[in-house]
Parts: sequence; C-alpha cells; structure tokens
Amino acid sequence: MNILRTAAVVAAIGLTMAGCVARENPSSESGEDFPTAASEEPTSDSEDTSSGGGGTEGDCAFTADQSGEPSVGLPPDEGPVDATALALTTSAGPLTIQFDADRAPCTVQSMAFLAGEGYFDGTKCHRLTTSAGLRVLQCGDPAGDGTGGPGYVVPDEFPTDLPPAQDGSSVTYPRGIVAMANAGPGTTGSQFFLVYGDSTLPPDYTVFGTLDEASLATLDQVAAAGVTPGGNGAEDGAPVTPVTIESAKVA
Repeated sequence: MNILRTAAVVAAIGLTMAGCVARENPSSESGEDFPTAASEEPTSDSEDTSSGGGGTEGDCAFTADQSGEPSVGLPPDEGPVDATALALTTSAGPLTIQFDADRAPCTVQSMAFLAGEGYFDGTKCHRLTTSAGLRVLQCGDPAGDGTGGPGYVVPDEFPTDLPPAQDGSSVTYPRGIVAMANAGPGTTGSQFFLVYGDSTLPPDYTVFGTLDEASLATLDQVAAAGVTPGGNGAEDGAPVTPVTIESAKVA
C-alpha cells in the first residue's frame, strides 16, 4: 500500500496503500504518493468490493485474494463485533484504537478477528511519514515491508464525511484518525495507518477508529525521533524508533 508519495502529489502525498494506505501500505517501489499496501492483490475475479461508505452488518462477504488460502481463515460475515477498542502493546508504548463500528462495521469485524487470532503480535510498524501533507505511522504487515496481508479482502467502507482539503479533490484525514491502507479499490487487507498530524489524501481509505490522547503522545515521540529514509525520500521510511506490536487485544 502506497499511502503517500511526495509533497508534490496530492498535497505531496498520496496514501496508496500498496505501501501504506493504498494497498496495504505505501510501497516504495510503486511510485505512489499515498498509504498503500503493496502486498494485497485485487480479488481473483477483479470484482469491485467497494461499499461506498459503510458496510452492512451480517453482509461483509470477505473473500480470499490471489495470494492463496488465507493463513488465518476468513472472518465471520455476521456482526456486530462485541468489542469497542483494540489495545496495542508496542515497544514504543501503548496505542489504543477506539473502534468506530457505525462507520466501518466490516473493517472492525476483520480487525477484531485478526487480533483474536494473534495476527498482529510480533509485527512491526514499518513506515513513518513526516512530510507536511502526510503524517502517519503504518502498521499491520506481517511481512514488515509493506507487501504482506491476511490473504483475504475486506469490503471498502470509504469515508464520506471528512473535511475537504484546499486542493478541492482530496480530503483531510485529521490527527487521531486510524484508517486502512490499500492498493486501490477492493484491496484492503490488514495494513492500517495511524494519523498523528492532519494529512491530505483522496477519500479512498476506510476510517475505522480513533486514537486517544495518550496514544497520540506516543506517536508524537516516535515521529520526533525521525525517519530512516527509504525509497520515497527523506521523509518516508522506517521509524528511527522501532515500533513493534508485542500484542494486540480487543477490549
């Protein structure tokens, strides 16, 4: 998922999680300017699973992607999830994501399922961006390089209520939002990004939760330590302060 790219494109950053937000995580090789997840593949029949702003409880229709049989199986389609938050214990400090199941029921269903399977335990947050238009930490990739995913596709539940950005074609993902990375419609998997500073992106990344103040303080410290520059420039790469998810528990 390539969540963002440079400050010149889409406010210099597009989260196309193939490396961050666009695919599962913005991929440094894709040349995209967004959070993307490079690892996830579109559904095998190229079906567009976008729901255009919100899934329907009991009708999530999770499907396997082209990578093969999902290693953890498929989440149950029926909801709602009996969980209000996802508590991440990380090497940098605790991060608590308050779920927004009203906004993205299928995404919350998937994230709670993956946490319950121990999917995120021991994984690292592989990408930090510190540009003026894109300030996010990307996590959720078992491969640790922006190419991994759970082996299934989560229906798109793109936001329709984010404030418009000054360029008129993008929106602002405000500080404290947590959203899914992807590589285009119908490719959302397990990679997600934590927004620690207002970020300008297309409205193409499902918002499924928010961070509390203590979590934002942790992110601020990680961001302040800086980035180890990667293929997308000096403001995009692995965080200097390693962030490893030691455990992920639903509450």
